[in-house]
Amino acid sequence: MNKEQQPQNSRRSFIKNAGLAAAGFFIVPRHVLGRGFLAPSDRLVVAGIGVGGKGESDINSFFKSGKADIGYLVDVDDRRAATSVKRFPKAKYYKDWRELFDKESKSFDAVSVSTPDHNHAVQTLAAMQLGKHVYVQKPLTHDIYEARVLTEAAKRYKVITQMGNQGASGDGTRLMKDWFEAGLIGDVHTIYSWTDRPVWPQGIEWPKAKAEVPKELDWDLWLGTAPYRDYIDKLVPFNWRGWWEYGTGALGDMGCHMLEPAFRVLDLRYAKDVQASVGSVYVDEFKRGYFPESFPPSSHVTLTFPKTAKTKGEVKVHWMDGGIQPERPEELGPNEVFGDGGNGTLFIGTKGKMMCGTYGQNPQLLPTSKTKETKVKQVDPRVAGGAEGHYAQWVEACIAGHGKGQVSSPFEVAGPLTELLLMANLAIRAHDIRKPLENNRFSFPGRGLKLVWDNAQMKVTNFDDVNQWVKREYRQGYSLKA
Repeated sequence: MNKEQQPQNSRRSFIKNAGLAAAGFFIVPRHVLGRGFLAPSDRLVVAGIGVGGKGESDINSFFKSGKADIGYLVDVDDRRAATSVKRFPKAKYYKDWRELFDKESKSFDAVSVSTPDHNHAVQTLAAMQLGKHVYVQKPLTHDIYEARVLTEAAKRYKVITQMGNQGASGDGTRLMKDWFEAGLIGDVHTIYSWTDRPVWPQGIEWPKAKAEVPKELDWDLWLGTAPYRDYIDKLVPFNWRGWWEYGTGALGDMGCHMLEPAFRVLDLRYAKDVQASVGSVYVDEFKRGYFPESFPPSSHVTLTFPKTAKTKGEVKVHWMDGGIQPERPEELGPNEVFGDGGNGTLFIGTKGKMMCGTYGQNPQLLPTSKTKETKVKQVDPRVAGGAEGHYAQWVEACIAGHGKGQVSSPFEVAGPLTELLLMANLAIRAHDIRKPLENNRFSFPGRGLKLVWDNAQMKVTNFDDVNQWVKREYRQGYSLKA
């Protein structure tokens, strides 16, 4: 059986404590000493999967908490891992996360996952099945089905979970919840959220030119769950976000940040329907380009959420990307910044409005003069360190243990939030479904529809073509068995 075909759980021999001893790293993992027994140092040993870019900053932030040690590093690309390897010289380095789990599972307490979206779920579930606490970069998963599996798995395995939307720990979102609970803006019925992303190519054709795989990169491991394809330039390490097979577009990249305030303030969970319009790319006169493998350059999505305990009726949530923004509120001065300029979220209630920027930062009542004048009772507890405390909060919760530690974005919240974004992506992707007609023409039956969502069955009930993307097929050798 070759590397591509080898199932993720088939090689587990669990060589006890081998990795830390070999690395000269003598912090004893807490759970090795027995359930509920704290290590002498009371420190968390973390294994990082994907340790370049955002993964690099994640493990650095865990270490800065003062209670975490980085025991293991995993990355398929030696170039991306180089800085982390240098910073944590005692940490043992692997290219294949499955090998790490097979050989070192008794030697670490928790796992940080910061890989491309399409590999999040298999890595995270495997970690939870080993009893490891997990921190996963946003979005939680690539597919709706995966998000549902991880949400349920977190309950079953009783580990501490946290998604990397650090604004969930910020003061801004919590202050907006205090304002709402105080009745300052009345009943919220409409929310707009927007971003200037993508900042990577979208609305383009898959490159025809093959390229040589860099010697430092294990391309097969990078592909992971995705079908095999020849390597192309500039896909790694960042531009994969614009391709459906690997990324989740602007919604996946920024939606977990921008829409988290709506979830926290209104207790939103699962949407009932979704519709979308998308930007077009024309390749010639009256000739619209057709690039089904790539996200469109811009989109406007509208989701309907059922009434919650915090609202009097349904809530409409509008998402806009590609630089599209909603109309400026009349209460906002002509020269005042809307959101934070490129990104923002606007709450519209029966008595007033409020807005914020990325991560819920700089919350403002409208008109903005009200913000400094208004004092309300603090209802939502603050997190030490705010958004930057998101990392230390998870470390502390892992040390405290299940049922004791509190986190801001556990999978019970992060899972439904991620599903919202991925459901919105179904409406975007529906635009590229085409059916052949006569004379080399095509129809596009998915455009202009409102997709009706059956949450219990995890399916769209009125346009079956999009259900193929609720749960994708993995490449041989990868599975998601809870």
